Amino acid sequence: MQKYYTITELTREFGVSTRTLRFYEDEGLIHPERRGRTRLFRAADRRLIQEILRGRRIGFTIAEIREIIQVYKEPPGELGQLKMLMKHVDQKRDELRQKRKDIEETLAELDQVEEACLTRLAEIGVGT
Repeated sequence: MQKYYTITELTREFGVSTRTLRFYEDEGLIHPERRGRTRLFRAADRRLIQEILRGRRIGFTIAEIREIIQVYKEPPGELGQLKMLMKHVDQKRDELRQKRKDIEETLAELDQVEEACLTRLAEIGVGT
């Protein structure tokens, strides 16, 4: 007997809105069964939602997530998916390292501006 999950159960479990799950459905990432207006999600849909949310947390776009899911469904299957995922992970890691470098440079510039302001305030005799 196949276990089905309702949209309410999944929104509670994953802490997302029904709108989010409908968006993933509209984007073709998940394919719940329909019984009238009711959406019924299979265990496979639940796992996909879990992976989609993980991908979003680490910064993947919907297009990147779709690409990774699609590669799994077609040859070369899981091997291709894993290789593609590794490529995306490397790219995301490089982007984050660049952002960290940019933030560190911005913080250093802010420190310089603050120091210049404090020096000028001291020169004109204003205490902070």
